[in-house]
Amino acid sequence: MTRHPKRSPAAQGATSPRPAGTARRAALGDAARLGPDDWLDAAHAAVVAGGFENVRVLSLAQTLGITRGSFYWHFADHAELVAALIDRWRRRELEADQALAAAGGADPVDDLLALLDAALDRGGADMANLRFELALRALGRQDPAVAGMLAEVDAVRLRLIAAKFQRVTAETGVARDLAALLYVAVAGAHQALARPGSDGAIAAYLRGVIAEHLIRGPARASALRRDAAGTRARTGARGAVS
Repeated sequence: MTRHPKRSPAAQGATSPRPAGTARRAALGDAARLGPDDWLDAAHAAVVAGGFENVRVLSLAQTLGITRGSFYWHFADHAELVAALIDRWRRRELEADQALAAAGGADPVDDLLALLDAALDRGGADMANLRFELALRALGRQDPAVAGMLAEVDAVRLRLIAAKFQRVTAETGVARDLAALLYVAVAGAHQALARPGSDGAIAAYLRGVIAEHLIRGPARASALRRDAAGTRARTGARGAVS
């Protein structure tokens, strides 16, 4: 549903009157040409470039090459734009997590490695997404509502990773601990990959270290424990028969 243009003080620090005459017709034309997602895409790029404080309605309009008045046909004010931007990120992340949860092959280790690749790609290879999330987490340190949303996303991700590890270890507590370690390791890798000068060699090194010590290593240890348990069970069975 379209809204009559209305500008709040939070948007640019001053009240903006409703477009009239030629300006109103221009705003209507711009509103028809661009939808809310176009403004959200521009706001996302602004966050990537300079954080949430870089999101300004006038600057976004200039970037899009349209009048500022058209913004208010899609959003009530600057705060509503930011809220919609954050909610879109949340929905997309949760949808991606659902897809990863549904995916999976016969080999649990390969499944975890694929999950690791997806996590690194969503952060490191997609540098814009990485920088947006880092900016969002910085905002969460000041905004309790954003912090709560991020905690929800983190919890979903941790449950997803723990479910994958459960297939490797068959021990709920161990799976949960490994999931936490993997999540922290990936978050640290994202920080390293966001630094200027980071390249593919660094990404490959980090991927290899995480894969070996947090996926393949625990999988080997779990297999050894299962083999040892099987040997003890067989030995005990033979002793009982004799």
